[in-house]
Amino acid sequence: MTRNALGLFRDPDSALAAAGRLKGAGFERPELMSPIPIHGVEEVLGPKKSVIKRFTLVGGLLGAISGFTLAAWTAVLYVHPTGGRPIITLPPFLIITYEMTILFGILATVLGFLISARFPAIRERIYVPETAVDRFAVVVACSSDDLLQRAESILHEAGAEEVRRIAEGDS
Repeated sequence: MTRNALGLFRDPDSALAAAGRLKGAGFERPELMSPIPIHGVEEVLGPKKSVIKRFTLVGGLLGAISGFTLAAWTAVLYVHPTGGRPIITLPPFLIITYEMTILFGILATVLGFLISARFPAIRERIYVPETAVDRFAVVVACSSDDLLQRAESILHEAGAEEVRRIAEGDS
């Protein structure tokens, strides 16, 4: 069972330093909870990769393919006399292709946002009410008791007011 070490800090600099020490000590993903934005988090923990742009690309491609297929299939299914011109032509079909690209791209972007924002929550995340008011918390997952003790000592050395052990599922 995965256990978590949580350290509560009074100021953001010590919480950021603790997260940096945990990351430097080999812990994979320390999480930082804060009531306000903290500058410098990306330098310490690394930038978060956004997957929303991939959702937008896939949605746009699916929209373009489905828009062109819809127009072409309709033109082939209900053939009108065109006076020797081809049945499937690009210029009139580009309008519906463009519109479907935009529509599917927007819908996929909204879906990607909801998934990356964790709505609905797939797994229970740790929540500490103090971090919504005036405390800063650093949480790190530990797979063994040795790692848990090491994380607790790093958090104490960084100046944590309180260090808690939280089992997976507790919050």
